[in-house]
Amino acid sequence: MSIQVLPIRLANQIAAGEVVERPAAVMKELMENALDAGASQLDVELEQGGIKSILVRDDGAGIAQADLPLALARHATSKISSITDLETVMTLGFRGEALASISSVSRLALRSRPQAQEQGWQVIAEGRDMLPKITPVPHPQGTSVHVQDLFFNTPARRKFLRTQRTEFNHCEEIFKRLALSYTHVAMRLTHQKKRIYALPRVSCEAEHRQRLQRLLGDEFVHTALTVQAQASGGLGLQGWICHPTQARNQADQQYLFVNGRAVRDKVLTHAIREAYQDVLHTSKYPSFVLYLQVSPADVDVNVHPTKHEVRFHDARRVHLFVLTGLQDVLAQGTCVPASVQIKKQTPVDSVDSSVDVDEVHKQPLELSSTPPVKSPAPQRMSSSGYQVQLKAQAPKPQQVQDWMQTYQALHPKPQNEPAKKEAVQVPLLPQVVAEVQQPNLNPSLQTPPLGYALGQVHGVYILAQNEAGLVLVDMHAAHERIQYEALKQAWAKESLQAQPLLVPETVTLNPMQAEALQIHAQALQRLGLGVALVSPTQAAIRELPVLLKGVDASALVAAVLNELVEYGSSFSLQKHQNALLARMACHTAVRAHRRMTLEEMNALLRAMENNLRTDQCNHGRPTWIQLDLQQLDALFMRGR
Repeated sequence: MSIQVLPIRLANQIAAGEVVERPAAVMKELMENALDAGASQLDVELEQGGIKSILVRDDGAGIAQADLPLALARHATSKISSITDLETVMTLGFRGEALASISSVSRLALRSRPQAQEQGWQVIAEGRDMLPKITPVPHPQGTSVHVQDLFFNTPARRKFLRTQRTEFNHCEEIFKRLALSYTHVAMRLTHQKKRIYALPRVSCEAEHRQRLQRLLGDEFVHTALTVQAQASGGLGLQGWICHPTQARNQADQQYLFVNGRAVRDKVLTHAIREAYQDVLHTSKYPSFVLYLQVSPADVDVNVHPTKHEVRFHDARRVHLFVLTGLQDVLAQGTCVPASVQIKKQTPVDSVDSSVDVDEVHKQPLELSSTPPVKSPAPQRMSSSGYQVQLKAQAPKPQQVQDWMQTYQALHPKPQNEPAKKEAVQVPLLPQVVAEVQQPNLNPSLQTPPLGYALGQVHGVYILAQNEAGLVLVDMHAAHERIQYEALKQAWAKESLQAQPLLVPETVTLNPMQAEALQIHAQALQRLGLGVALVSPTQAAIRELPVLLKGVDASALVAAVLNELVEYGSSFSLQKHQNALLARMACHTAVRAHRRMTLEEMNALLRAMENNLRTDQCNHGRPTWIQLDLQQLDALFMRGR
């Protein structure tokens, strides 16, 4: 067959295969066009999940009569006119392909009237079998696009559509993403003549939270942590992330925006996953709504026809900025449950983080203050034989030091010989706690966030009372996290000593790994990893960090280089080190069924309040839970 130019109709249908995958893709393109036109009100009406009908109306700038024929032509757009415009584009659309592709696989009617025109006009196209016909039509200012019978002329494509419910779920997800990004636009979604969402425009922070609550639910809004980070070069990060204990079983609440555009980017996704790596259980997924601001010249949005992917000029810097910004927020574990700290009129926690890529400044932990508990309660004998005071009593200030000394019983001194010189010296927990500024324990001023201990439950859990109600603490998990953080801090203060291998190991590299090794060899050497190329496809591993002796050196180097190729930075060394430190912390933490005095329990509670990330153990499981008075009343059906 000789080479020939494809017919316009066939070319448009091929292009539609990239842009128009399902009704949700049509809805996305039409909504983005409306938002680019400056709409302040956007209405979407669907029938049969968008398979039968999609109608999008806006009150934007509108399209002039003379431009209507071009609106359905391929590569016709009003958003860019030069390569310079493309490099700094801020609109959601710019390719000029969407309407042409949609009209080639559906029955499309476009009606519009700009403010300068007294008469509205419409153009109709059915599968592009006919030339677009323009006729006058009554229409308010703005544009409406009605798409019917999607894929009516391509049965092979239509049979791949799912059920109406599934297709509507995809449309609803697109609506949520754009509603979260363009909060200043009022939006409504109707399906089968039933109103699903009616979102007023957002003009203040309280209204923004209300939109979040409507789209994502009460749980996310009432437990989310606020992210605010800035860095030089126009980098900015705002939004909300879930507390690790509120993570979900599936990744269905993850919304990421770059300059207002919803994206799926592997660099940003990896940074978010790494930020949660130390506090999230492996079977859970974090929820987040994050808005990343980048200079338009530093990000390429012309990567994929659907514009879901972007490419950063300096991916490593963006990755590090997002990672440190989220880590800083997650580290500020306040040990305050939502039922204590969150008020109804301000449902979102606010944790500000000022992050600089070159120098990350950790904010000090701030403890919340609440009125003391004053209700008396009787005394009972515990199963261990000592009295448990059921009234939550604040300690006297002079008792704090005694508690810390008593807590040393949790760390009996080993009788064996001292550890080797190269081992990390970790201070005992009482010393770590003593270095942290003690909260004001005057009972007339505050009850600590985790309250005061009442006793133990089967030697595994600590039962405490705080202002909200009851607190249950897994004492081994909590102490394990405290020990783990102490080990990490102690290791960070030590220089990363390298240990030469008796017999160097050889690892085979692909060209991209070899190039990454050449670029980052000195940085890896500073981390104690001595690797050098011995041929274009092989490298010799001569040194490893002391802490990682015994690790599979070849697998470690391969993992490090793969991350350097993908993201410009690597955390494999840190992961291996942290895994070893976590095992050490687990073995040194207080064991279950260890009988503790009230003073020891209270000392552990205060240590949890004064250390970072103590809401989760080293494996991402919760270390404590809160049962407020409303939950306790419900258990006993009080008030019914």
